[in-house]
Amino acid sequence: MVKIVGISILRQLETTSNGGPIPLISASDLTSYGFFQRGAVGDMLKFFSKTFITRTPVGQRQSVQHESYIVHCYKRADGLCGCVTTDLEYPPRVAFLLLSQLLDEFTTAIPTWKVIIPDSSFSNVNFPIIEEYLVKFQDPAAADKITKIQKDLDDTTEILHKTIDSVLERGVKLDQLVERSDDLSKQSKMFYKQAKKTNSCCIIS
Repeated sequence: MVKIVGISILRQLETTSNGGPIPLISASDLTSYGFFQRGAVGDMLKFFSKTFITRTPVGQRQSVQHESYIVHCYKRADGLCGCVTTDLEYPPRVAFLLLSQLLDEFTTAIPTWKVIIPDSSFSNVNFPIIEEYLVKFQDPAAADKITKIQKDLDDTTEILHKTIDSVLERGVKLDQLVERSDDLSKQSKMFYKQAKKTNSCCIIS
């Protein structure tokens, strides 16, 4: 079944020496994972969002594939960024329509977003609309009808399709980033390693 696993909104700071983009808010649907896996999978979603947004050029959209999932990233010129993590069947055009509309609504609802310094859990920004988008866009066929009417996303807009290796610096491996990350707990890092070893069906397998 085509589905969205998670959505996140981040803010890219103007300088590059500050640890990367700041997460503002996120929403996820982790019901397909075991109860004890959900915390670690949620952590990995946030980690991937920050990692890939850091490597997304300003003003560009790119879709980064990792195993059976794709992280669709959009970094606006004003520094507001969004990520949607989906399965492989979800149409990129619909994912980027979601991001385009969601970020527009976010700037309208929270005009002070440029000065927000949220906590690391994505939890202290009040923007319940993100949960509505998570539900509304789960069915891309229904959402695609909106694209044909509103034309919010130009069909000619270039979307870059990349793999994990192509967005990382030469010689850098995802395993190394996971191990060095301060955003991931020891439990999440252990979950990542175990998932790779067993090749289980999860976001970071």
